[in-house]
Amino acid sequence: MTNLKIIQGGTVVTAEGEMRADVLIEGEKIVAVGTDLASDGAEVIDATGAYVMPGGIDPHTHMELPFMGTVASEDFFSGTSAAAAGGTTMILDFVIPAPQQRLMEAYKQWREWAAKSAADYSFHVAVTWWDQSVHDDMGTLTTEHGVNSFKHFMAYKNAIMCDDEVLVNSFSRARDLGALATVHAENGELVYRLQQEIFDKGITGPEGHPLSRPPEVEGEAANRAIRIAEVLGAPLYLVHTSCIDALEAVTRARLEGQRVFAEVLAQHLVIDDSHYRNPSWEHAAHYVMSPPFRSKEHQDALWRGLQGGMLQTTATDHCCFCTPQKAAGKDDFRKIPNGTGGVEDRMSVLWHHGVRTGRLTPSEFVAVTSTNTAKIFNIHPRKGSLKPGADADIVIWDPEQTRTISKETSHQNVDFNIYEGMEVTGGAATTLSRGTVVWTNGELRTVKGAGKHIERPCFPDYWAGQSKRNTLAEPTPVDRG
Repeated sequence: MTNLKIIQGGTVVTAEGEMRADVLIEGEKIVAVGTDLASDGAEVIDATGAYVMPGGIDPHTHMELPFMGTVASEDFFSGTSAAAAGGTTMILDFVIPAPQQRLMEAYKQWREWAAKSAADYSFHVAVTWWDQSVHDDMGTLTTEHGVNSFKHFMAYKNAIMCDDEVLVNSFSRARDLGALATVHAENGELVYRLQQEIFDKGITGPEGHPLSRPPEVEGEAANRAIRIAEVLGAPLYLVHTSCIDALEAVTRARLEGQRVFAEVLAQHLVIDDSHYRNPSWEHAAHYVMSPPFRSKEHQDALWRGLQGGMLQTTATDHCCFCTPQKAAGKDDFRKIPNGTGGVEDRMSVLWHHGVRTGRLTPSEFVAVTSTNTAKIFNIHPRKGSLKPGADADIVIWDPEQTRTISKETSHQNVDFNIYEGMEVTGGAATTLSRGTVVWTNGELRTVKGAGKHIERPCFPDYWAGQSKRNTLAEPTPVDRG
């Protein structure tokens, strides 16, 4: 055996449980997990006093995204490098075609941009309009390119917003392909109306942003998407669930047996809407993202949803814009590019505020930061596990590592950190991407282009037909003579 590594002395933590064990790696794969492993000639990585866990998977990022008249400051190399420093070894990014742009054309462009990635990546593809070409390209993407999820923006009127006709067509097509429909749930018509009303009242600063996107706007869209999916028998995944209203819609659907999944952002769990009222315009503008940050009662509810399994994954919606870019909306909050960073800090923030407070066990932490995403998007056990044969995407986690989050020490390509000054305990001591050490002892060792595109197969037939409607007998026409 050649190119061997063995991680010794740590406690292996998976979504299933914990055990004292070593992990043997050959090349890019895990070959054994256990005690007394034969490891002659292997490079030894000491994990004494640490946890050995599957690398994090962030299911929602936007690297170098063209958006609102500018381009996100983080590219695929800098973004995946920052992720590795925080213990995340894979991202799921988004191809977002312009209206009337062919899906395949946009997909090829994003693949070119992503070729510089330092860690593994995959893509959701957004459906922003509908015609026969979209129908056909969805088929090509699933069968030839390993795409098994399609995104739908219910917000951003006059740009990429889907109306109900597009949702119905695309949800149905995704269902038939064995793919997963995902939605950004905000009622775009209401947002557009409220933005204008608030601006006309003289509220032009960042404080106008949350006022134009109240929780009810998200709750209505979440419920509408869920009910459309229910009627069609289509599985559904809601991104960045931020409020009680949307969580209640998800909970109701799941308790009714509908196949609905939901994601929560780490920042929505720990940051509240008080930042929009900060006297510094620049400070407040850096928190403008959609959905916006909410009041503390929503945070408490989201934690309960995560603990109770109604929210299954944690993400960042990592979409960075520097201060000069945010300044495009200096006199009009509607023009502030929407987005915040966080891909580097997600896991440490969740460990500190989740595991150390007793809200999550270490195994639950692994589930919500890695394994659940791998299962929902059909790349488990290759990703999100430490089973023999899995990719050696591993984080050696030091539960006592303490740091103060700051833009000055961040590897993210943005001039502001939304967690600035937050002290966290728990962090990545060493990160391995497919068996290669890419972060250790504060040293970043990522290589441009080392990341691979990961294809995600479509789902078995039993994923479809989960709505109450589809459990009924086939309808028959009434004989009226």
